[in-house]
Amino acid sequence: MKILGIIPARYASTRFPGKPLIDLGGKYMIQRVWEQANKAYSFTKVVVATDHSGIYEAVQAFGGEVVMTEEHHSNGTERSFDAYQQLQEQYDYIVNIQGDEPFIDPKQIDTLGRALDGEVELATLVKKIEDQETLFNPNVMKVVFNKNKDALYFSRQCIPHIRGKDPDSWLIHHTYYKHIGIYAYRADILAEIVKIPLSLLEKAESLEQLRWLENGYRIKVAETDIETFGIDTPEDMDKAILHLSEPKH
Repeated sequence: MKILGIIPARYASTRFPGKPLIDLGGKYMIQRVWEQANKAYSFTKVVVATDHSGIYEAVQAFGGEVVMTEEHHSNGTERSFDAYQQLQEQYDYIVNIQGDEPFIDPKQIDTLGRALDGEVELATLVKKIEDQETLFNPNVMKVVFNKNKDALYFSRQCIPHIRGKDPDSWLIHHTYYKHIGIYAYRADILAEIVKIPLSLLEKAESLEQLRWLENGYRIKVAETDIETFGIDTPEDMDKAILHLSEPKH
């Protein structure tokens, strides 16, 4: 199975402009993401897809492979497809690794990779939620799935709602899962989903994966027990620096 890893890296982030080029312990954040992705045995190749000359030059400087994409893309899926087309190489699957996940574990990527059997159309990762803060944080996407591990819905809200129980006790009564933002697309499916217009559910929650579900595509979920976190805002930097200083086992 040939799998291409793509790291979309956009400069003009609304909440944190220039995020890929922030200094994180002496390395650009995008470099840390690229290094972690390259440790995964699942990938045949890993490239960065960007729309910014500064990011392009930075990736070249640290020895990474990078593709310059169009500026107008509205999400990482479109940018990934642009990069894939430019490479003019055939792959069975393309995996989109978020450019703001500098601590993503290669084992997480390989967990997702093992779910890609040629039949799976789309896939992503989930992790059990362990605490109240995460459960009710609208910036953490929650997901519910069926017995076949196909996603039913993603939401910023806590789903499902436990009727008749105090929300403080919901973790006792149900196992909740958060979504970890890494996507795998079968190559032919990626070519299809980039042509689908914005859907009502996607517009409501601002979650692009809802567009795929609303149009009948299946998203397989693979479960990881490894914790990770992205850097969404400047305030997340303190957490990132603390993580870097923690002893590694």
